[in-house]
Amino acid sequence: MGKTIELNDDLVERIEEHCEEDETIEEFLQELVSIYEQEGRFLQEGA
Repeated sequence: MGKTIELNDDLVERIEEHCEEDETIEEFLQELVSIYEQEGRFLQEGA
């Protein structure tokens, strides 16, 4: 079961500028989180 998040129009426009052709915002955000995880940022928070 998925969660729904609301994004303001300005943020949506910014994200869409970075999406590749035919890439959805969800796909872009999944890739962004993967990159963030690979950098180890989630593991370092709260340490």
